[in-house]
Amino acid sequence: MRAAIEIAHLSKTFRTGKRALDNITLTIQPGEMVALIGASGSGKSTLLRHVAGLTVGDRDAHAQIVVDGRMVQAHGRLGKGIRETRAGIGFVFQQFNLVGRLQVITNVLAGNLGRMPLWRSLFRRFSDEQRRIAVAALDRVGIAPCAFQRASTLSGGQQQRAAIARALVQQAKIILADEPIASLDPESSRKVMEALAGINEADGVTVVVSLHQVDFALKYCRRVIALRDGRVMFDGAASAVTAALLRGIYGNDTDLDFGTLETGSLPQPAADNVAPEAPAAASRAVPRMLPALA
Repeated sequence: MRAAIEIAHLSKTFRTGKRALDNITLTIQPGEMVALIGASGSGKSTLLRHVAGLTVGDRDAHAQIVVDGRMVQAHGRLGKGIRETRAGIGFVFQQFNLVGRLQVITNVLAGNLGRMPLWRSLFRRFSDEQRRIAVAALDRVGIAPCAFQRASTLSGGQQQRAAIARALVQQAKIILADEPIASLDPESSRKVMEALAGINEADGVTVVVSLHQVDFALKYCRRVIALRDGRVMFDGAASAVTAALLRGIYGNDTDLDFGTLETGSLPQPAADNVAPEAPAAASRAVPRMLPALA
């Protein structure tokens, strides 16, 4: 089976000299729902932006990213046909990236732009069928009644679900969600995560979501990848995550509450909204993490 995402020897060094990503190598299979966790500045957002082809890594001769069999970037250069490649990658931003003065349905219809001729996209010439699909996508995420409201009138959680509906209209095979619930209350966060998990389960869409909220990561994702200082420190099943491991990733001075992990009681993902179990090869901690947990 062709991998959904293949990352090999990816590093990113900023002009300041800070190394945001350090020799990242990962493989994510089709249909997985993967949580990307780590402290602020650990490289989560940077990694997702590289996978989406929004920025390029260092010019390493062995570095490359392949998504659904298409080259996103290699040796620090974007692959040929990157516009067509990006059309298959849905990106859900922390700040929603909706145009507030436009109707919700118009924002969602923007998911078609990567597959439309330039002249139609400039004049927003959408067909009746495209509009029907957009309303159906809004219905799937629970906000169809808001279709003809201005996007700015929606709550934060509703705006994020509109952004997810846009990815549905885009017919993305892979959805990358960058801190989609960072600014939301618990109930709105639950609805957003359930929308992502439902798409993953029903459509087989590969979802990679970066999260600060460890409890949501463990509840909705069977596989967890943890970053620290741009390195992969853990890649394995959510059931293998412990409080000691998280302290090794976040540091002992973190103000995160690992609560139920102290007793080994993990939030279990619901059977009807999760991807299959992470591959056996990913069901263990990366060896270099072990000294930090001693």
